[in-house]
Amino acid sequence: MSVALADAQLSRKQLESWQAATGRYNFWDGSVRAGKSVVCDVVWIDYVLHHAPPGDLLMVGRTKDTIRRNVVNEILNFVGSKHARYKEGELTLFGRRIYVIGANDEQATTKIQGMTLAGAYVDEASTIPELFFDMLTSRFSVPGARLFATTNPDSPAHWLKVKYLDRASDPDADLRRFQFHIDDNPFLPPEFVKNLKHIHTGLWYKRFIEGQWCIAAGAVYEEWDPDLHVVSRADTPAISRRVCCGIDYGTTHPTRGYLLGVSAEDRPRLVVVDEWAPGKMTVSGHSADYRRWIAGREPSWVAVDPAAATFRMQLEAEGVTTMKAYNSVVSGIRVVSALLSGGLLIISDKCTELIREIPGYVWSEKATALGKDEPVKANDDCCDALRYAIASSRFEWGTLVPLTIPVDLEEAAA
Repeated sequence: MSVALADAQLSRKQLESWQAATGRYNFWDGSVRAGKSVVCDVVWIDYVLHHAPPGDLLMVGRTKDTIRRNVVNEILNFVGSKHARYKEGELTLFGRRIYVIGANDEQATTKIQGMTLAGAYVDEASTIPELFFDMLTSRFSVPGARLFATTNPDSPAHWLKVKYLDRASDPDADLRRFQFHIDDNPFLPPEFVKNLKHIHTGLWYKRFIEGQWCIAAGAVYEEWDPDLHVVSRADTPAISRRVCCGIDYGTTHPTRGYLLGVSAEDRPRLVVVDEWAPGKMTVSGHSADYRRWIAGREPSWVAVDPAAATFRMQLEAEGVTTMKAYNSVVSGIRVVSALLSGGLLIISDKCTELIREIPGYVWSEKATALGKDEPVKANDDCCDALRYAIASSRFEWGTLVPLTIPVDLEEAAA
């Protein structure tokens, strides 16, 4: 063990999992901020330094940016520039070259075809495509090769749980599974833990606080309470900044838009100020109608449905600054849920269509049976536009609204 690793601050449970991570496949799963990534980082460094046989080494995340942010940067901070350096797509650690790639769709399998792996680290394994993961495990033909992976819980029917984690008791699988709970991390400030437990509710509490692999069922926004989250026009607080308008554009379904602002309060909240609910029009007609509706209240950004390229181009041509809306559905829903839970999101009663739609916005039973989290794709135009506005502009309001939970807009942080 190197001096740096010997000095690592680890809990007893983390140390025990490090010592036991001797399987061909090693998984850490459970609550957010439970210490999974920290110990997996240390185990990976130790493996590369002392145990990895000759051959290719690989680190994988949903995207190259997320694996760099979540893991590579932490390793660089941990071992220092003397022992590690990173250039695009490649980490050199104690003299060993490690390829760093993203795998956000099944086409990513082409990146590893033909590789013979001596070891791999997978960040947030449940977000990786099943086909890619299966291809990855087939690359471990080097004697002594090992895989190390972290993940937060998902559906109990998710392929990662069914095909891999549930086989931990099978001696022929050569698989080790280490389950972590947030209370297993003694290094977290008590107030931070208290806040996490308070801000998460329903599905997210069960998964990210209790570490359960549970189904998404019923209402998407279990936290929704009109008495708490709807305010009259007279009681709507003053707005300090109009951050975004989220638009779900439809040709065969309704177009909806929501103007999002930050309240000018001592404890700022996000406020859905107004609703744009036009009828059927041409693209140019919708663009003109939007500009009439928003005149004098222009936000910093307009986040448009990524599929509505023609409408975005029309707005841009008419001087409206737009961006493709962030469209990771479950991550966006989680942000909205956290804001509702914490009393940090209120909606003006002017938004009649949205207020009517939210209670009926439910998880798809068919998707759940396949191990996926997806809302029913019907009567969701308002909820999509709301999610676009909030999730796409977090970089704008995140320093103003005290949402302290570790929500990453591409994955839940480990």
